[in-house]
Amino acid sequence: MRCREAASSAARFALTLAIATAGGFLLWLAHMPLAWLLGAMLATALSAFLHVPVSLPKHARPPMTAVIGAVLGTSFSPEIFRHAAAWIVSLLGLVAFIAITGALAFVYFRRIARLDPVTAYFSAMPGGLVEMITLGSERGGDERMIALIHAARIFLVVLALPFLIEALTGFDIDRTATVSAASATVAVDDILWFLAAVIGGAVLASLLRLPARFLVGPMLASAVFHLTGLTDFEMPAAALAGAQVVIGATIGCRFAGASPRIVLQAMLLSAGATFVMLLCTAAFSSVLSLAGGDRFIAYVLAYSPGGVAEMSLIALSLNVDVPFVVLHHIVRVLTVVAGASAAFRFFKQ
Repeated sequence: MRCREAASSAARFALTLAIATAGGFLLWLAHMPLAWLLGAMLATALSAFLHVPVSLPKHARPPMTAVIGAVLGTSFSPEIFRHAAAWIVSLLGLVAFIAITGALAFVYFRRIARLDPVTAYFSAMPGGLVEMITLGSERGGDERMIALIHAARIFLVVLALPFLIEALTGFDIDRTATVSAASATVAVDDILWFLAAVIGGAVLASLLRLPARFLVGPMLASAVFHLTGLTDFEMPAAALAGAQVVIGATIGCRFAGASPRIVLQAMLLSAGATFVMLLCTAAFSSVLSLAGGDRFIAYVLAYSPGGVAEMSLIALSLNVDVPFVVLHHIVRVLTVVAGASAAFRFFKQ
Protein backbone atom coordinates (compact mmCIF):
# COMPACT_ATOMS: atom_id res chain seq x y z
CA MET A 1 0.00 0.00 0.00
CA ARG A 2 2.77 2.42 0.96
CA CYS A 3 4.71 1.53 -2.20
CA ARG A 4 1.64 2.27 -4.30
CA GLU A 5 1.12 5.63 -2.58
CA ALA A 6 4.80 6.50 -3.00
CA ALA A 7 4.64 5.60 -6.69
CA SER A 8 1.50 7.69 -7.14
CA SER A 9 3.11 10.65 -5.37
CA ALA A 10 6.25 10.33 -7.49
CA ALA A 11 4.14 10.20 -10.65
CA ARG A 12 2.27 13.38 -9.67
CA PHE A 13 5.57 15.05 -8.84
CA ALA A 14 7.03 14.12 -12.23
CA LEU A 15 3.86 15.22 -14.03
CA THR A 16 3.87 18.56 -12.22
CA LEU A 17 7.52 19.25 -13.05
CA ALA A 18 6.91 18.28 -16.69
CA ILE A 19 3.94 20.66 -16.94
CA ALA A 20 5.80 23.46 -15.17
CA THR A 21 8.89 23.03 -17.33
CA ALA A 22 6.82 22.99 -20.50
CA GLY A 23 5.08 26.20 -19.44
CA GLY A 24 8.38 27.89 -18.70
CA PHE A 25 9.86 26.72 -22.00
CA LEU A 26 6.92 28.06 -23.99
CA LEU A 27 7.22 31.51 -22.43
CA TRP A 28 11.00 31.36 -22.93
CA LEU A 29 10.42 30.71 -26.62
CA ALA A 30 8.07 33.69 -26.67
CA HIS A 31 10.82 35.86 -25.04
CA MET A 32 8.59 36.80 -22.10
CA PRO A 33 10.10 38.35 -18.94
CA LEU A 34 10.70 35.89 -16.09
CA ALA A 35 9.68 33.15 -18.51
CA TRP A 36 10.54 30.11 -16.38
CA LEU A 37 8.87 31.47 -13.23
CA LEU A 38 5.73 32.83 -14.89
CA GLY A 39 5.39 29.93 -17.33
CA ALA A 40 5.61 27.32 -14.59
CA MET A 41 3.18 29.27 -12.42
CA LEU A 42 0.59 29.71 -15.18
CA ALA A 43 0.86 26.14 -16.47
CA THR A 44 0.41 24.51 -13.06
CA ALA A 45 -2.37 26.90 -12.03
CA LEU A 46 -4.27 26.15 -15.25
CA SER A 47 -3.71 22.42 -14.72
CA ALA A 48 -5.03 22.67 -11.16
CA PHE A 49 -8.04 24.60 -12.46
CA LEU A 50 -8.70 21.76 -14.95
CA HIS A 51 -8.36 19.13 -12.20
CA VAL A 52 -5.09 17.72 -13.50
CA PRO A 53 -3.48 16.01 -10.44
CA VAL A 54 -0.60 18.45 -9.95
CA SER A 55 1.19 18.56 -6.62
CA LEU A 56 4.63 19.12 -5.15
CA PRO A 57 5.89 17.65 -1.86
CA LYS A 58 6.68 20.14 0.88
CA HIS A 59 10.38 19.33 0.69
CA ALA A 60 10.62 20.37 -2.99
CA ARG A 61 10.62 24.15 -2.46
CA PRO A 62 13.26 24.66 0.32
CA PRO A 63 16.26 23.41 -1.73
CA MET A 64 15.29 25.63 -4.67
CA THR A 65 14.76 28.56 -2.32
CA ALA A 66 18.26 27.93 -0.95
CA VAL A 67 19.65 27.96 -4.51
CA ILE A 68 18.02 31.33 -5.10
CA GLY A 69 19.34 32.60 -1.76
CA ALA A 70 22.92 31.64 -2.66
CA VAL A 71 22.58 33.40 -6.00
CA LEU A 72 21.11 36.48 -4.33
CA GLY A 73 24.26 36.66 -2.21
CA THR A 74 26.39 37.05 -5.34
CA SER A 75 24.89 40.50 -5.87
CA PHE A 76 26.33 41.86 -2.60
CA SER A 77 29.22 44.29 -2.97
CA PRO A 78 30.58 47.24 -0.96
CA GLU A 79 28.70 49.60 -3.30
CA ILE A 80 25.34 48.41 -2.02
CA PHE A 81 25.83 50.33 1.22
CA ARG A 82 26.12 53.75 -0.43
CA HIS A 83 22.34 54.24 -0.07
CA ALA A 84 22.24 52.81 3.47
CA ALA A 85 21.01 56.09 5.00
CA ALA A 86 17.96 56.04 2.75
CA TRP A 87 17.14 52.50 3.86
CA ILE A 88 16.12 53.73 7.33
CA VAL A 89 13.58 56.16 5.89
CA SER A 90 12.26 53.49 3.54
CA LEU A 91 11.88 50.92 6.32
CA LEU A 92 9.99 53.43 8.46
CA GLY A 93 7.78 54.15 5.47
CA LEU A 94 7.18 50.42 5.12
CA VAL A 95 5.50 50.33 8.54
CA ALA A 96 3.07 53.07 7.43
CA PHE A 97 2.55 51.25 4.12
CA ILE A 98 1.60 48.01 5.91
CA ALA A 99 -0.87 49.82 8.19
CA ILE A 100 -2.55 51.72 5.34
CA THR A 101 -2.73 48.87 2.82
CA GLY A 102 -3.86 46.41 5.48
CA ALA A 103 -6.65 48.77 6.61
CA LEU A 104 -7.82 49.48 3.05
CA ALA A 105 -7.76 45.79 2.12
CA PHE A 106 -9.71 44.94 5.29
CA VAL A 107 -12.42 47.47 4.43
CA TYR A 108 -12.58 46.01 0.92
CA PHE A 109 -12.91 42.42 2.12
CA ARG A 110 -15.38 43.35 4.86
CA ARG A 111 -17.65 45.88 3.11
CA ILE A 112 -17.42 44.88 -0.56
CA ALA A 113 -16.49 41.18 -0.50
CA ARG A 114 -18.70 40.64 2.58
CA LEU A 115 -16.30 38.25 4.30
CA ASP A 116 -16.61 37.64 8.02
CA PRO A 117 -14.36 39.86 10.21
CA VAL A 118 -11.72 37.21 10.97
CA THR A 119 -11.41 35.99 7.38
CA ALA A 120 -11.41 39.57 6.07
CA TYR A 121 -8.69 40.66 8.48
CA PHE A 122 -6.23 37.84 7.91
CA SER A 123 -6.89 37.91 4.16
CA ALA A 124 -6.02 41.61 4.14
CA MET A 125 -2.69 41.41 5.99
CA PRO A 126 0.24 41.43 3.49
CA GLY A 127 2.25 38.88 5.45
CA GLY A 128 3.46 35.33 4.94
CA LEU A 129 0.87 32.94 3.55
CA VAL A 130 1.46 30.16 6.08
CA GLU A 131 1.50 32.54 9.04
CA MET A 132 -1.73 34.27 8.05
CA ILE A 133 -3.49 30.95 7.46
CA THR A 134 -2.39 29.69 10.88
CA LEU A 135 -3.37 32.85 12.77
CA GLY A 136 -6.69 33.17 10.94
CA SER A 137 -7.59 29.52 11.46
CA GLU A 138 -6.81 29.71 15.19
CA ARG A 139 -9.27 32.59 15.52
CA GLY A 140 -12.11 30.93 13.63
CA GLY A 141 -11.57 32.30 10.11
CA ASP A 142 -12.24 30.43 6.86
CA GLU A 143 -8.86 28.72 6.43
CA ARG A 144 -9.47 27.71 2.82
CA MET A 145 -10.55 31.19 1.71
CA ILE A 146 -7.62 32.88 3.50
CA ALA A 147 -5.23 30.44 1.82
CA LEU A 148 -6.70 30.93 -1.65
CA ILE A 149 -6.84 34.73 -1.37
CA HIS A 150 -3.19 34.96 -0.30
CA ALA A 151 -2.15 32.46 -2.98
CA ALA A 152 -4.07 34.51 -5.54
CA ARG A 153 -2.42 37.73 -4.31
CA ILE A 154 1.07 36.31 -4.76
CA PHE A 155 0.05 34.86 -8.14
CA LEU A 156 -1.35 38.17 -9.38
CA VAL A 157 1.56 40.27 -8.11
CA VAL A 158 4.18 38.01 -9.68
CA LEU A 159 2.21 37.93 -12.92
CA ALA A 160 1.55 41.65 -13.15
CA LEU A 161 4.65 43.26 -11.67
CA PRO A 162 7.15 42.93 -14.56
CA PHE A 163 4.63 44.39 -17.00
CA LEU A 164 3.57 47.08 -14.51
CA ILE A 165 7.18 48.20 -14.10
CA GLU A 166 7.61 48.41 -17.87
CA ALA A 167 4.38 50.39 -18.22
CA LEU A 168 5.19 52.87 -15.43
CA THR A 169 8.88 53.42 -16.12
CA GLY A 170 9.60 52.30 -19.67
CA PHE A 171 12.27 50.01 -18.19
CA ASP A 172 13.15 47.44 -20.84
CA ILE A 173 13.13 44.02 -19.19
CA ASP A 174 15.55 41.68 -20.92
CA ARG A 175 13.37 38.89 -22.26
CA THR A 176 16.23 36.73 -23.44
CA ALA A 177 18.27 36.36 -20.23
CA THR A 178 17.17 33.94 -17.52
CA VAL A 179 18.81 35.85 -14.67
CA SER A 180 21.55 38.42 -14.89
CA ALA A 181 23.69 36.64 -12.32
CA ALA A 182 23.73 33.38 -14.29
CA SER A 183 26.69 32.04 -16.22
CA ALA A 184 26.96 29.49 -19.01
CA THR A 185 29.39 27.20 -17.19
CA VAL A 186 30.66 26.72 -13.66
CA ALA A 187 33.96 25.40 -12.28
CA VAL A 188 34.24 22.56 -9.74
CA ASP A 189 35.55 24.83 -6.97
CA ASP A 190 32.64 27.21 -7.61
CA ILE A 191 30.23 24.31 -7.10
CA LEU A 192 31.90 23.52 -3.77
CA TRP A 193 31.63 27.14 -2.61
CA PHE A 194 28.02 27.19 -3.76
CA LEU A 195 27.20 24.02 -1.80
CA ALA A 196 28.95 25.47 1.24
CA ALA A 197 26.75 28.56 1.02
CA VAL A 198 23.56 26.55 0.50
CA ILE A 199 24.07 23.86 3.13
CA GLY A 200 26.08 25.84 5.68
CA GLY A 201 23.84 28.88 5.39
CA ALA A 202 20.62 26.87 5.74
CA VAL A 203 21.92 24.94 8.76
CA LEU A 204 23.20 28.08 10.51
CA ALA A 205 19.98 30.00 9.81
CA SER A 206 17.94 27.09 11.19
CA LEU A 207 20.04 27.00 14.37
CA LEU A 208 19.65 30.77 14.78
CA ARG A 209 15.94 30.56 13.90
CA LEU A 210 16.22 33.28 11.28
CA PRO A 211 13.11 34.19 9.29
CA ALA A 212 12.85 32.68 5.80
CA ARG A 213 15.87 30.58 6.75
CA PHE A 214 16.24 28.69 3.49
CA LEU A 215 16.51 31.99 1.62
CA VAL A 216 18.26 34.21 4.17
CA GLY A 217 20.87 31.73 5.41
CA PRO A 218 22.37 30.81 2.02
CA MET A 219 22.10 34.44 0.90
CA LEU A 220 24.10 35.73 3.89
CA ALA A 221 26.68 32.95 3.58
CA SER A 222 27.11 33.65 -0.12
CA ALA A 223 27.32 37.39 0.56
CA VAL A 224 30.08 36.88 3.11
CA PHE A 225 32.01 34.68 0.68
CA HIS A 226 31.77 37.32 -2.06
CA LEU A 227 32.35 40.40 0.10
CA THR A 228 35.50 38.86 1.61
CA GLY A 229 36.82 37.77 -1.77
CA LEU A 230 36.83 34.05 -0.96
CA THR A 231 34.98 33.28 -4.18
CA ASP A 232 33.13 34.93 -7.03
CA PHE A 233 31.04 31.93 -8.08
CA GLU A 234 28.07 32.31 -10.39
CA MET A 235 25.57 29.57 -11.06
CA PRO A 236 24.73 28.32 -14.57
CA ALA A 237 21.52 29.56 -16.15
CA ALA A 238 20.05 26.04 -16.18
CA ALA A 239 20.23 25.78 -12.37
CA LEU A 240 18.45 29.10 -11.94
CA ALA A 241 15.83 28.17 -14.51
CA GLY A 242 15.17 24.97 -12.58
CA ALA A 243 14.79 26.89 -9.33
CA GLN A 244 12.34 29.27 -10.97
CA VAL A 245 10.32 26.35 -12.36
CA VAL A 246 9.90 24.81 -8.90
CA ILE A 247 9.05 28.14 -7.24
CA GLY A 248 6.52 28.91 -9.97
CA ALA A 249 5.01 25.44 -9.70
CA THR A 250 4.52 25.76 -5.93
CA ILE A 251 2.48 28.93 -6.50
CA GLY A 252 0.30 27.27 -9.12
CA CYS A 253 -0.18 24.09 -7.08
CA ARG A 254 -1.72 26.06 -4.23
CA PHE A 255 -4.97 26.04 -6.24
CA ALA A 256 -5.03 22.24 -6.51
CA GLY A 257 -7.97 20.53 -4.85
CA ALA A 258 -10.26 23.57 -4.87
CA SER A 259 -13.25 23.75 -7.18
CA PRO A 260 -12.96 26.08 -10.20
CA ARG A 261 -15.80 28.17 -8.77
CA ILE A 262 -14.00 28.71 -5.46
CA VAL A 263 -10.69 29.44 -7.21
CA LEU A 264 -12.36 31.97 -9.50
CA GLN A 265 -14.11 33.59 -6.54
CA ALA A 266 -10.82 33.88 -4.64
CA MET A 267 -9.09 35.29 -7.73
CA LEU A 268 -11.74 37.95 -8.22
CA LEU A 269 -11.80 38.90 -4.54
CA SER A 270 -8.02 39.01 -4.36
CA ALA A 271 -7.76 41.02 -7.58
CA GLY A 272 -9.56 43.98 -6.00
CA ALA A 273 -7.37 43.97 -2.89
CA THR A 274 -4.21 43.42 -4.94
CA PHE A 275 -5.11 46.40 -7.14
CA VAL A 276 -5.47 48.58 -4.03
CA MET A 277 -2.15 47.33 -2.64
CA LEU A 278 -0.30 47.95 -5.91
CA LEU A 279 -1.77 51.46 -6.10
CA CYS A 280 -0.40 52.12 -2.61
CA THR A 281 2.92 50.62 -3.69
CA ALA A 282 3.13 53.01 -6.64
CA ALA A 283 2.16 55.99 -4.47
CA PHE A 284 4.68 55.25 -1.71
CA SER A 285 7.39 54.47 -4.27
CA SER A 286 6.81 57.77 -6.04
CA VAL A 287 7.06 59.79 -2.83
CA LEU A 288 10.15 57.92 -1.60
CA SER A 289 11.80 58.19 -5.02
CA LEU A 290 11.35 61.95 -5.01
CA ALA A 291 12.68 62.22 -1.46
CA GLY A 292 15.50 59.67 -1.66
CA GLY A 293 16.84 59.70 -5.20
CA ASP A 294 15.66 58.22 -8.46
CA ARG A 295 15.14 54.62 -7.31
CA PHE A 296 11.50 54.10 -8.21
CA ILE A 297 11.86 50.51 -9.43
CA ALA A 298 13.75 49.48 -6.30
CA TYR A 299 11.01 50.94 -4.10
CA VAL A 300 8.28 49.23 -6.16
CA LEU A 301 9.98 45.86 -5.77
CA ALA A 302 10.62 46.45 -2.06
CA TYR A 303 7.01 47.44 -1.29
CA SER A 304 5.11 45.08 -3.61
CA PRO A 305 2.94 42.61 -1.63
CA GLY A 306 4.40 39.42 -3.09
CA GLY A 307 6.33 36.54 -1.56
CA VAL A 308 9.90 37.01 -0.34
CA ALA A 309 11.41 34.48 -2.73
CA GLU A 310 9.32 35.63 -5.69
CA MET A 311 10.09 39.33 -5.26
CA SER A 312 13.76 38.54 -4.71
CA LEU A 313 13.81 36.64 -7.99
CA ILE A 314 12.30 39.58 -9.84
CA ALA A 315 14.85 41.96 -8.29
CA LEU A 316 17.64 39.58 -9.26
CA SER A 317 16.33 39.28 -12.81
CA LEU A 318 16.20 43.07 -13.15
CA ASN A 319 19.52 43.52 -11.32
CA VAL A 320 17.87 46.07 -9.02
CA ASP A 321 19.13 46.54 -5.43
CA VAL A 322 18.70 42.91 -4.38
CA PRO A 323 19.80 43.33 -0.71
CA PHE A 324 17.51 46.35 -0.35
CA VAL A 325 14.51 44.46 -1.73
CA VAL A 326 15.15 41.30 0.29
CA LEU A 327 15.53 43.23 3.57
CA HIS A 328 12.25 45.08 3.05
CA HIS A 329 10.29 41.90 2.40
CA ILE A 330 11.72 40.15 5.43
CA VAL A 331 10.88 43.17 7.58
CA ARG A 332 7.38 43.28 6.05
CA VAL A 333 6.66 39.65 6.92
CA LEU A 334 8.08 39.98 10.44
CA THR A 335 6.14 43.21 11.08
CA VAL A 336 2.86 41.72 9.90
CA VAL A 337 3.28 38.49 11.84
CA ALA A 338 4.30 40.33 15.01
CA GLY A 339 1.64 43.01 14.75
CA ALA A 340 -1.30 41.10 13.26
CA SER A 341 -2.48 39.50 16.49
CA ALA A 342 -1.98 42.67 18.53
CA ALA A 343 -3.95 44.82 16.10
CA PHE A 344 -6.67 42.24 15.45
CA ARG A 345 -9.00 43.44 18.21
CA PHE A 346 -9.26 46.90 16.59
CA PHE A 347 -10.53 45.44 13.30
CA LYS A 348 -12.88 42.79 14.61
CA GLN A 349 -15.78 45.16 15.02
